[in-house]
Amino acid sequence: MTRNVLILCTGNSARSIIGEAIASSLPDMRGHSAGSSPRGEAHPMALRVLAAKGHDIWELSSKSWDVFAEPGAPRMDVIITVCDNAAGETCPYWPGHPVQVHWGLPDPANIEEMSQQRAAFEDTYDRLKRRLTQLAALDFNTLSDRDLKEAAQAIHDKR
Repeated sequence: MTRNVLILCTGNSARSIIGEAIASSLPDMRGHSAGSSPRGEAHPMALRVLAAKGHDIWELSSKSWDVFAEPGAPRMDVIITVCDNAAGETCPYWPGHPVQVHWGLPDPANIEEMSQQRAAFEDTYDRLKRRLTQLAALDFNTLSDRDLKEAAQAIHDKR
């Protein structure tokens, strides 16, 4: 059974876009991403890093999380916010879904120097790849929503 994972971030241009691509590349997962205030386009460095890692980038887009609240939207199994400082950013709240976790990551788009920015995007990619791979390995069928939430949050807490 394919599990839908929605990765949320304010601008939906970097971290969440990277997470969407990684989740969609894993067995039995389909990644989605959105933002509370989407920038309207994916960050060019996010797309470069993803393309270099062999991901299909052509369908990735920056969009509002409202599209996933519309009738006919896919049912999400896990919602992950990746805003690095939830207290300082406007992270959307997704009511009514059983499993929501926060995997805070610094925003690589905040790095202006190009070589450092590339390294920051690569680091974000590596961290999300490790976490999402661990999430995909969980047996969703045998875990209660509470246990799934605890297991997913523990993946972040391990760092």
